[in-house]
Parts: sequence; C-alpha cells; structure tokens
Amino acid sequence: MNTSPQHPTDPRLDRLRGAAAPRRHNARTIAALTTNPGCARRAVLDTAGVDKDALARHVGFPAPFGQSQFAITRGNAFEAQLKADGCAELLQLLRETLGLDLAEAAYTDLEDVGGVDTQEVRHRHSVQKLTHAADDSGTLFDHPLLRLPVAGEHVYLEPDLVAFAHEGVFHVVEIKSFAVIDGQADPDKVAAAAIQSAVYVLALRRLLGRDDVVSPDVVLVCPADFSNRPVATKVDVRKQLIILEHQLRRLTRVEALLDLLPPGLTLDLEPDERGHPTRSTAELTAALGTLDARYAPGCLSSCELGFFCRDEAGGRTDALGTSVREQLGGVETVAEALAIADGTWDVPDEQAEAAARLRASARVYADALTGRAPAPTAVPALSVVPALPPAAPLPVVAP
Repeated sequence: MNTSPQHPTDPRLDRLRGAAAPRRHNARTIAALTTNPGCARRAVLDTAGVDKDALARHVGFPAPFGQSQFAITRGNAFEAQLKADGCAELLQLLRETLGLDLAEAAYTDLEDVGGVDTQEVRHRHSVQKLTHAADDSGTLFDHPLLRLPVAGEHVYLEPDLVAFAHEGVFHVVEIKSFAVIDGQADPDKVAAAAIQSAVYVLALRRLLGRDDVVSPDVVLVCPADFSNRPVATKVDVRKQLIILEHQLRRLTRVEALLDLLPPGLTLDLEPDERGHPTRSTAELTAALGTLDARYAPGCLSSCELGFFCRDEAGGRTDALGTSVREQLGGVETVAEALAIADGTWDVPDEQAEAAARLRASARVYADALTGRAPAPTAVPALSVVPALPPAAPLPVVAP
C-alpha cells in the first residue's frame, strides 16, 4: 500500500496562490499535464493549485471548456445501460475482448462501504478488495477509488470499471459516449481517453505495487454508429504512461522553477467581501508574464490559460505549432525567421541549420511564385507551409 506523501511546504506556493483554497486534481487535469510538459507556467500553477479558470476570466481570456448537458446526460445513460443487471451487457463485450468467462465472472460494487462514503474509507475498502482479487476469477470491480500522489498531494480517482481477467491481470475499462462510426472514432477524443485511462493504470499499479499485474491495454467502450449498441476495443497506453510519469516527476521538482521567480510574486485575486477580484487586469497580466510559458496550439483544448498564452505568443514561432518550433531550432519570432530567410539577419552558429532550412524554403517559395523550377539544394526545406512574405502580417484568430 502506498504511504502518504509529504504535502508541499514551500511557502512560495501558498503565496503564489494567495488566499484561495488550492484546486484539486482529477484524472482529466492530470491527463492534461502531458499535453505540454515543457511549460514551466503550467507546472508551477498546477503545483500551487492555482484556479487557472478564474485567472483566465479575470485577465480577459476565458476558456470555453466544459461538456454540454446533453452530452453528460447521454454519457450517464450509456454507462447505466452497460452496468444494468450486474453489467450483463458489458460482460458480454469483455468476454469477447479479454477472453473473460461469463460462467465464472462476478460483479463487485466497491462504492458500497456500509453507508460511509469518505474518500479515505472508500480508498481503504478498494485497496483491500483489489489486493485480494488474485483469489477470485473473472471479477469486475465497479466504482473503485484509487489514489495517486501529484506534486506531493494525494489525488483520488474513480475509473469507470476495473476487470480482473483469468490470466491474473487487471484491465481498466473506460466508458465514453462519443460514437464509433463505421469503425472509426474521432482521433482527438480517442487520444484524450487514452491518456485519461493511463492515469488510472498508473494509479492502480501504484496501489498494487507491481506493473506487470495491470495491463497497458485498456478497454475503451463506446456506442456504435448512431445507436446505443456498445463496441469495445483495446487501446495500448504504454506511450502515454511514459509521458505521464515523466511529467509527474517534473512536478515534484518544481522548486527549481520557483527559484527563477521574483520574490513575493503572487497571483492572488484578492476578492472583496462579495467575492469580486480587486487586483487589476494589468497587474495580474504582468504577474503571469513572469512565469515562462511554452505555448502550443494544443493548449487551447487542454489548458484554461491557452487563449491568454496564444495572445501573448503573437508573432512568435511557438504559435505556429510544436513541429514548426522544433524545426526552426531556437528561432523565437516570426520576424526573425523571415529576416533569416531573406538574408538580412546575422545568424549565430547554433542556428545555422535552421537558417539553411529557412533559406531553402524561401527559394522554393520564390520559385513557385515566379513559375520557375526550384533550384537543386542539398539542404531539405522545412516540411511545413512556407513562411509568409515580409509584408504579410501573422494571422491571429480571435478567441
């Protein structure tokens, strides 16, 4: 069983958050950490438990997050259908997907702990049942409460379901309401489900103390086509587990990032007696600017401050995406990239390769505009859309 980790004691984290209570992680927020592991701003804010949503609203860049009530209702109805009659319909799917023998399968609801529903009691009950599951055969555990240390604090997690198959290996079952149409599902939604499932796999491995008894293949169950008929498939989350563990280790070393911040820095909204923030937008924007960010387009769908950081990154190569930023090799602004491409910028030695790629792309682009065949070059051009001509402004999409 896991021992309790030490809670963050660095007073700089409390000062950064201010008087507000720390925001608690869940599986979705932990999964979101993996989308941009190089962002120091997010690492510090998440470790301190800052309410990024409230912060984004106050600086004028609210994030349009959240599911529609229709989607939530549909998802709840789909899950209830699968778990009806002791998970009868789900058992049939798992029999086909995992080789689970229906004749020996049993269903155990771990939510019932004798009327006591505190997280600690429910977690101990889950630990007891799951650690003794090797004595059972083909047991489905519903509503287990797992626990994962994140930045020194325990985060309680509740996967949709855990199946214990015949081979002595646990499988996490994730139930989602997005549709699989003609055998295909939205790749972004599948990717999000995979990393969220990886959080549960990691938490279950930590609970059991062994990696080999929890399969990296999670079972994703979704409705087929435009009906409520469920389909199940295995999703390998080994890559997501590697990224997740790396980012969680990084959060525990946040002290090095705090050392780079100005003394006394705080993002406290300082609410008045009615709960309204009293600090000015300009003051908070300046405070946020002292936290080094690494914006990427994917932040818009995974971080509450994504729209703020995109506006802040206007004119920078970060705003063009991770692949462009990596190929430009340290060229930080679009203006600098354009100047390198047309030969009006003195390039330092460490940017020589990126400069050669930019100039090769500029030649290809110029030849395309004039209708000439591109001249042979030994340096491959950037495998991205060619740079804009100097007279064209960087396109900015309004929030």
